[in-house]
Amino acid sequence: MHRFAVCVLFAAPLFAQAPAIPADLRFDVASLKPSLPGGRGGGIRPAEGGLRYVANNCSIKTMITVAYRVKPEQIVGGPSWLDTDLFDMEGKAEKPSNGDELHVMLMNMMIDRLQLKSHHEKREMKMYALTVDKDGPKLTPHDPQNPHDIWIDFAQEKFLHLKLTATAVPMDYAAFRLAGLMDLPVVDLTGLKGNYDFTLTYTRELPVGFPEGGKINGEDPDTSGDSIFQAVKKQLGLELKAQKGPVEVIVIDHVEKPSAN
Repeated sequence: MHRFAVCVLFAAPLFAQAPAIPADLRFDVASLKPSLPGGRGGGIRPAEGGLRYVANNCSIKTMITVAYRVKPEQIVGGPSWLDTDLFDMEGKAEKPSNGDELHVMLMNMMIDRLQLKSHHEKREMKMYALTVDKDGPKLTPHDPQNPHDIWIDFAQEKFLHLKLTATAVPMDYAAFRLAGLMDLPVVDLTGLKGNYDFTLTYTRELPVGFPEGGKINGEDPDTSGDSIFQAVKKQLGLELKAQKGPVEVIVIDHVEKPSAN
């Protein structure tokens, strides 16, 4: 089994349930510079220990999507280099910090170093509406007497078969994480308040380009099990409905290209 954990980092302007975090938190030391040519791999993540946030071979647009917790199509405007140019970033905190604090530091670094100015709008676009199924939700409210960082753990039990375990997750963030597994933004229309614990086991579709008759370790890929749509309905008591509707977007008003430190 392959496991990878995602510690949820979010900011109060987007998620109403976020705890009160000082808005002026900043990294003690921050570096943002163009990536070296020919670099391999890439991504952005908090490092273990609560002291650093790092990115390698990462576009500024990707960093903004992480900072604002939206899909790339929800970032509107800005110059073409937001998508094409790659950068390395490292932010170091003065002391171990929780996920919420690190995220505020990340947002402030983006604003300070890029002179980033933006505003939020609602725009009509294709999306999935996350609603409560007719039989009601099958979610466990998180015990407020057991404080816990909002946490999502993914386990790939075998090829195509994944398990998502969520702890203390609000529904608007659950919608964002589901959107990361799908082709469109997901908008929370459940009306459910508070934070929840749940697990979701589902089977992905074969990836685009997988050869017809292809094998995994000499065997046909196992495509049995619930799709993500079926799993959300059967296991969570929720429903994903494809439709057009108002989706929050981040409009880039001003951004400056970072140079080497």
